[in-house]
Order: sequence, then structure tokens, then C-alpha cells
Amino acid sequence: MITVFGSTNLDQIGTVSRLPKPGETVAGGTFSMAAGGKGANQALAARRAGAEVRHVSGVGKDAFADLALALLRDGGVDLSAMKVVDGATGIAMIFVDSHGENVIAILPGANGAMTADDADKALAGVRGGVMLLQQEIPQVATERALDIGKAQGITTILNTAPFLDTTAQLAPKASILIANETEFALLTGRGVAELDAAMADWASMHHQTVIVTLGGDGARAVTAEGRAIQVAALPIKPVDTVGAGDTFCGYLAAGLDAGLDLEAAMKRAAVAASLACLKPGAQPAIPMAREVAAAMG
Repeated sequence: MITVFGSTNLDQIGTVSRLPKPGETVAGGTFSMAAGGKGANQALAARRAGAEVRHVSGVGKDAFADLALALLRDGGVDLSAMKVVDGATGIAMIFVDSHGENVIAILPGANGAMTADDADKALAGVRGGVMLLQQEIPQVATERALDIGKAQGITTILNTAPFLDTTAQLAPKASILIANETEFALLTGRGVAELDAAMADWASMHHQTVIVTLGGDGARAVTAEGRAIQVAALPIKPVDTVGAGDTFCGYLAAGLDAGLDLEAAMKRAAVAASLACLKPGAQPAIPMAREVAAAMG
């Protein structure tokens, strides 16, 4: 069983020819809405990968809540521990350019109401399994979940997105840390040219497996024991990279929960993340397990 403790949003997506600079207005093209939030995205990815998944998050008492949870509910994700609060459901406002690059602003809404007590309630009686966490809910709640996970033998996976001032304090608490190149450079203060050495030093210092996702170059990992792993992405022309990182996280968790070793789980996750770039949106683009299996041959 995978528990995802994190955010739920409704994404509002506009396409533009290029991303505007500060103070600039750029004429757009299409507009759409899609279920999102890093926690919800990762929950759906893990579910589509074949895992049993429970999503613990917050939504508001508004029209956006049902839209934000629709694909999770239809996909069979357990939503019984969701917190419903007075106020708005979280919103992500996304602009995507003609090259598939994006900028995102997040308005937390009900995600901001998650507390340490919610972590206590969500993990009461849970022993073992896998838990996925991100940083779109208050860090006090995420930190409590990480502490409980360690005490109760849960394999905890922390995705360092979005990177916060407090990320460095929480990062060592996880069993597995997942960051992209930019986030890992912010975390360690070491540039991309030092990536391999920085990963090895971090893993050794914190007795932790660290994974860095590299977009079109796949992903690398270093385990606490010093084993280095590199996996490739599929050679694709991306349509929209929104949600690719979340797809990687969800598929990785599902692979580990199913008993795959780290390298096999990473290979599957990298292929799934590549496929997620071929369609617009976050959750609608997450591939099914059969699509990933076909792409892997």
C-alpha cells in the first residue's frame, strides 16, 4: 500500500507562444482545467502503475473540489482520509509555451490547512509500505509525516518540489530523496558540473538514497551504500512537461512497493515520465501501466 500525503489542486492551464517576462503581456491560445497538485498527481501515477494507493490531502467546499478529485476517484484511489475544509480548493495557474516549457503559480487553498495532527491521523496504525511526500502543504505537516514514517518502518520518499527555504532541514529525514537538477543544486550549493560527486557525498553523509531527475537525460541515483545508477529517458519531442516529475515519483513508488529493485523501478519510472510529456496537462497525461510496458518492449 502506498500513502500519498500531500496536495490536491485544480490546474488552470493557458497556452502561449512564449513565456512572458516580468511586466510583459503575451497573447495566449487555449485554456483548459485539469486535476492536479503534486500529491494528487503522484497518487494517480502510482495507481495507474498498478499499486493500491491512499491519498491524504485537503480540499475546499467549492465547485473545484469534485473536479480536482474526479480522476483519482474514477481511478480507484482511496480518498477516505481526505480533509474537507471551509474555503477554496488549491489552484495552480500554469502557462505552457510552444516548446512545452512552463511556469506555475500555486494558490494553496485547502492544502494550507493540513497540520501535524492530520499526519498523526493519516498514519495511525500504518506499518511498513511506502509513503510519498512533496512540499505543497505546510512543512510542519510534512515533517511530522516523515518522523512518523521513520518510527513505523515506512519507506518515505520526499520530492523536493517546490523547493523551499526549509527543504534542507527536511530532506535528510526521508528514506529516498528525489530532486531535479536545479533543486539538488539549491540543496547542496554545488553546480551541475559536480552532480555525481555531490550526490555521492549527500547519500553518504545522510545515509539516504538520492535520485536526481534529468529531464531528457533520464535520472541518476546514489544509494546510501554508494551504488550509482543511471537510467535513460525515451527519445521524445515533449508536448508538455507538466506532471512528468510527479509521474516519475508515483511510478517509482509503485515499483518499489511491488518489490522491484531500485534500478528496475527507476527504469520504469523514467519511461513513464517520458510518456507523460506527450500529452498536455498533468493527470490526464499520466500513462497507464500497459502503455509503459509497451514502450519498454
